[in-house]
Parts: sequence; C-alpha cells; structure tokens
Amino acid sequence: MPIEILMPALSPTMEEGTLAKWLVKEGDTVSSGDIMAEIETDKATMEFEAVDEGTIGKILIEEGSAGVKVNTPIAVLLEDGESADDIGDTSSKAAPAKDDDAEAKDETPKDDAPKEADSGGSKAAPAPSSDKGDRIFASPLARRIAKDKGLDLGSIKGSGPHGRIVKADVQDAKPGAAPAKAADAAKADAPKAAAAAPAGPSAETILKMYADRETEEVALDGMRRTIAARLTDAKQTIPHFYLRRSAKLDALMKFRGTLNKQLEARGVKLSVNDFIIKACALALQEVPDANAVWAGDRILKLKPSDVAVAVAIEGGLFTPVLKDAQQKTLSTLSAEMKDLAGRAKNKKLAPHEYQGGSFAISNLGMFGIENFDAVINPPHGAILAVGSGIQTPVVEDGEVVIRNVMSMTLSVDHRVIDGALGAQLLKAIVEHLENPMGMLA
Repeated sequence: MPIEILMPALSPTMEEGTLAKWLVKEGDTVSSGDIMAEIETDKATMEFEAVDEGTIGKILIEEGSAGVKVNTPIAVLLEDGESADDIGDTSSKAAPAKDDDAEAKDETPKDDAPKEADSGGSKAAPAPSSDKGDRIFASPLARRIAKDKGLDLGSIKGSGPHGRIVKADVQDAKPGAAPAKAADAAKADAPKAAAAAPAGPSAETILKMYADRETEEVALDGMRRTIAARLTDAKQTIPHFYLRRSAKLDALMKFRGTLNKQLEARGVKLSVNDFIIKACALALQEVPDANAVWAGDRILKLKPSDVAVAVAIEGGLFTPVLKDAQQKTLSTLSAEMKDLAGRAKNKKLAPHEYQGGSFAISNLGMFGIENFDAVINPPHGAILAVGSGIQTPVVEDGEVVIRNVMSMTLSVDHRVIDGALGAQLLKAIVEHLENPMGMLA
C-alpha cells in the first residue's frame, strides 16, 4: 500500500519546520539515500533523504510551506505495481495555513471549508483536538486570538459553517472554568498556566494601538519564534543571579601579539575570544561542580568542558559548541571557532554542533559594549557576558597606572550553582586571562 512520507524531526527539539525545496517531483523514482528535499529548522537548512524506494505518487506539502509539524505527511510514496489511484484519501493532511493578513481579513470560511481540511492537498492548518480527541475546526485568526487570550477552543461553540470557530466566536469570549473532569489537573497546573500566560497586550490590541502610524510588519520565522520561546522560558523559570568582575588584559595582548607573529606562517591569527574560550574551559575543569546543567529533577555534571559561543547571524543567533575545549590548543580552538561561525552564518550547522554544552560565552566587546547581562541558554548552568577592553586608570602598589581592562558578567542559574561556587568559577577565569602563558601548559 502507499507509504506516507512524514515531516522528519531533524533535531531532538524540532517541532516544526519549513519545507524549503523539493528536489523530486511527482512521478520520480527514488531509492534509499536519495536526497528528496531541503528542510529548514529553526537553526539550519538540512537535506532530507529517502528511506524507502518507490515512486513519488503525490506531493502533499508545497515547497515554501512554513510551520509544518513534525510527523505531518508531506508526500506519498508508491511501491512497485501501485498507481496514483491507490492513494485515495491518504492522509487528509495539508500544508499549514499561512498566518498572514490575507487570512486575517477573511476569517469566515466558505461552506466547503471543513471538506477542504479533510482532503489531501488542501491549504488548511491541521485542526486542534478536544479532550475527547474530536477535531476542532477553527479559522487561523480565531486560533491566534484564542491563543493570545488563553482560551480553550474545546469549550467554544463555533458559529461558522459546519460549526467552525471563527473570529466572532472568540473575540468577546473570556476564559471560563475548566471542564469538570479536568478540574483537578487544572488546579495542579495553575502556577504553570499563569507563567505561560501571554504578557502584555494581545497582538490584536497592539495592531490597533499603532493603526494610525506607518509601520512595517515582519513575520516571525522559525528561528525568531524559537529564540523568543526559549528566552521567555529562561527568564520565567531560571532564577538568575549575576557576578561581575574585570580582568586586566595587558599581559594577554602582549602574549597574543607574540604568538600571532609565530603563527603567521601557518595562516593562524588568534583572537582575544580564543583566549576567553580557553580560559573558561580550563576554569570549568578547576571548578568541576560548576560544569553542570539543570536536568529537570537533577543536576547533571559534565566531565569535559563543552563551551558554547554565541554567534550573531541575520535574524538571530547560534551557539555552536566547542567540545572538549580544555584539551585543545589555542590555534585548534581558533580554527574550529572560525569554521563553526562561518557555517552558522549560512545555517549549515548540524544539530549536534549547536546542542549541548554546560556553559556559554556571549562577547559583544567588538561592538564597543562595555558590559551587559546575558540570559542563560537552558539547560546551561551559566553564561559569561564579555565587554570590550578599555584603557582604564588602575591603582597598583599605590600608584595610578593605565591598564587595558575588560568587564565581564557571569549570569548563573541558582538551581545549579550557588554564589560562592559561581565566584570561584569567575575568579579562575580571570586568573587565566591575566596569566595567559599558563594556558599553554
């Protein structure tokens, strides 16, 4: 029988993606290992290979479709002896509807809207389900308003064709009591629901607020949605505290200049950031209790120093991970960082290259930022925010001298690392930066 090709989960955290490009068309024969499509996750564009062999009988999701949920059928594969007539009603699944102004203006569906939602090749978004497992038909705008207002679509009766929920049904609705059978669960989840409630005015309210001003609406892509969700979760759930110290870079700058002259013939040029990465990696080994992540109901301590480094790209950022950084030379770390940063900007990193790690570095010194506080990237235990080196008057042995001073802020997850432990870690980082020759030992 025909085989449904499903939207793959290309990383452990992927929930949806964009079907960027089909590399096959209906009628093409494919074998196991053939590249069939390019799929964009929130972090990368990856190739999707065929697992089975056969003929592409039908493409269910058009290329360019965004927000395609994992495990949604995207195509149908025919085996030997099968034809398009055998497909029948294979998966009534369709490409997610684009949540744009055109749909917002036309929130009332046509009479055959529910039928379209049940036919392969339609454009309707997968309908949500009620507690009983029944499908709930609602327009994209109605779903968005319900989400902004925290409404349960399962408790709303639709007034549209065939009972479909439309804008008018949710616009004036207010969150009601939870169904009786779920009352106990609702009470238990009350704190979680309160934390997840949308902060500030709804999207609709904001649009009305600026209706008389000239604006440009920028749609959220997968990366920006993921960044927003993760940072919101981080600030709502992680008890941050902050430790601040400065490091004198004069010895490091002089040592870096000497090394770069020696490495020039090999085409290697070390950056200050390379030294910071190495200093953090060594410090995590010296303060092993701080080399840890929050794992929900336990703390997970890492043996190696896997250090993530924030890389700014158009529309967001990546945090590629330099694994076993404590074992690598400065020149190796420099080459690896350049490679990861280059591929990050082209969204060519594999998931294993930007997932994991216990500690992160965010360096904005090259933009002239003197100091800032970074948000922890869960499940990391800490992140180091690095500012620029500035010529600063410093008192040494009773005399005022000018030194190149760099400000740093360590954001710490108090569930994982206590104050004294975080202070030890930051002290070790500063000591390595101020005594750079020791990092070659």
